Amino acid sequence: MISNLGYFSLLLQQDTDYLSGGMGVMASIFGFIFGIISLIAMWKIFVKAGQPGWAVLIPIYNIYVILEIVGRPWWWLLLLIVPGVNFIIAIILTFDLAASFGKGTGFGFGLLFLSFIFTLILAFGDAQYTGPAAAAA
Repeated sequence: MISNLGYFSLLLQQDTDYLSGGMGVMASIFGFIFGIISLIAMWKIFVKAGQPGWAVLIPIYNIYVILEIVGRPWWWLLLLIVPGVNFIIAIILTFDLAASFGKGTGFGFGLLFLSFIFTLILAFGDAQYTGPAAAAA
């Protein structure tokens, strides 16, 4: 025989099962929309930097193109494979990307912590590609 507490927990489980399924679908839809918007923004950034926009669609090659945009050597791609080091390299590339478009350290922090918003600003704002930041340093 199921106790009242056990029966109540079964009711709660049944009531929340349909909600979690619906929320999962909504999260998937929003994730898909954010992914498409991010893809379009990165395409625009690549084009602003004089690179082919379609390069954003190809894994690993798109990182190679970002390395070209910011002026870092191709072998930095290998550093992105090393655990721990990849985190540092990604932060450096984020700040280099901001500097390559004439933006300062504050914008770099925006790209780092609010990347969705600041990527849109970089792509659709008035930022112009000024050349590889790492080559100038």
